[in-house]
Amino acid sequence: MTQNREIYQEPLVSRYTSPEMQFLFSERNKFTLWRKCWLALAEAQYELGLTDIITSEMLDQMRANVGNIDFEIAAAQEKKIRHDVMAHVYEFGLKCPKAAGIIHLGATSQFVVCNTDLIIQKKAMEMVRSALLNAIQNLAGFCDKYKGLPTLGYTHYQPAQPTTVGKRNTLYLQDLVMDLDSIDFYLSQQKARGAKGTVGTQATFLELFKGDHKKVRELDLLVAKKLGFSKVFSVTGQTYTRKLDMKLAETLSGIGATTHKFAVDLRLLSNLKVQEEPFEKNQTGSSAMAYKRNPMRSERLCGLARKLMNLSVDFAGTYSNQWFERTLDDSAIRRMDIPQAFLLTDAILRIFNNVSSDMVVFPKQIERYLLQELPFMSTEKILMMAVEKGKSRQEMHEVVKEHSLAAGRNIKENGAGNDLIERMAADPRIPFTQEEMDAMISDYTQFTGRAEAQTTEYLEEVVHPLLSANKNRMAAVDSVLNV
Repeated sequence: MTQNREIYQEPLVSRYTSPEMQFLFSERNKFTLWRKCWLALAEAQYELGLTDIITSEMLDQMRANVGNIDFEIAAAQEKKIRHDVMAHVYEFGLKCPKAAGIIHLGATSQFVVCNTDLIIQKKAMEMVRSALLNAIQNLAGFCDKYKGLPTLGYTHYQPAQPTTVGKRNTLYLQDLVMDLDSIDFYLSQQKARGAKGTVGTQATFLELFKGDHKKVRELDLLVAKKLGFSKVFSVTGQTYTRKLDMKLAETLSGIGATTHKFAVDLRLLSNLKVQEEPFEKNQTGSSAMAYKRNPMRSERLCGLARKLMNLSVDFAGTYSNQWFERTLDDSAIRRMDIPQAFLLTDAILRIFNNVSSDMVVFPKQIERYLLQELPFMSTEKILMMAVEKGKSRQEMHEVVKEHSLAAGRNIKENGAGNDLIERMAADPRIPFTQEEMDAMISDYTQFTGRAEAQTTEYLEEVVHPLLSANKNRMAAVDSVLNV
């Protein structure tokens, strides 16, 4: 598709997102769904007895022209009457002259707008769910591969006790699984708006069906079923509750937060040269510094996720400002924010899948950091074994702290090696020789606790069953990026 270089182009469309997600929010899809809503309403009205108003010939003409849209005629009519729904009622009527008089019968504009929005959001969320499953699968494979590789753990971004590379990544994996649970909860809450009328009272439909409440209720459910929903909102104003939009934003922003944390950590690891995102053969890291290998995908992931996380404030404001049955200040912002929320999530998961499918780990560099910090990490074990020899835990803690601070100061101020073990061995208050302490820390894998076992247990008990149960709901995810 040729781009118009003279006007602003939305980067989410031109650079970051999949054609499938773009299509869902296209005018072609939206206005086709409007026509499907009108057809579903007319079919339901006909099937429930309005055969004196609606004929099978009218329905046939509508079915034949659902996708036959003249956008120029609709746009010209909207410019004239300043109402998009009625402009498309007019244009659809031109294509279906026999049905022109019954299109939109008894409905308000939000009949097509809300139901169409809900159809698109349902399909878009299912696409997100599929991509998220792929992300879970990628990360699960990485966790399994590196479940036993010891690495330095950090608290406060200061060296702490060792963990394993696989165990660390189960932290992100578990959050992705929580995000999947949130998607499933959202989808369980989603329903059709159905056929509710101008302010949600169904007054016009009650009039059409001569006061038959049962028929009006059946109409509501039948329209919903025809539009692909098993449930319908029991009550609405003119629109379905914008509280659902808040839940939508919370769900998607949760994915943004998870992937942002992952990407920040990967950027920090990249600086340490222990783990990196993929780097293409011909990729350029910097225009000036030819040696650079910047974590640009992770940085992009953070930027997009930051935008997504902050959108949820807009949705809360929109919901809380819906006066009584409805006010129109939700319209313009929802036109932007709902597509953007899904497009951002689509872009984020494409990047996440690209990065997580081929991350690079450097075991020798990991080992170098471990050995550098190992004397400090061994102090807890030395402390416990000193107590076993009859020493006071509190007294030994002060002695170990004294030497640890001195060794740390020597490293920072003089650029020296870590001589903590030598310092403690020379102190008669500590009941071990240097050889004994060296033996205590000769195998640093002993300091990782149950990290490997925890990783295996989590994968086998939670993740693998989850992926197995969803194997038919996973689609191939396009993770080819503009790098």
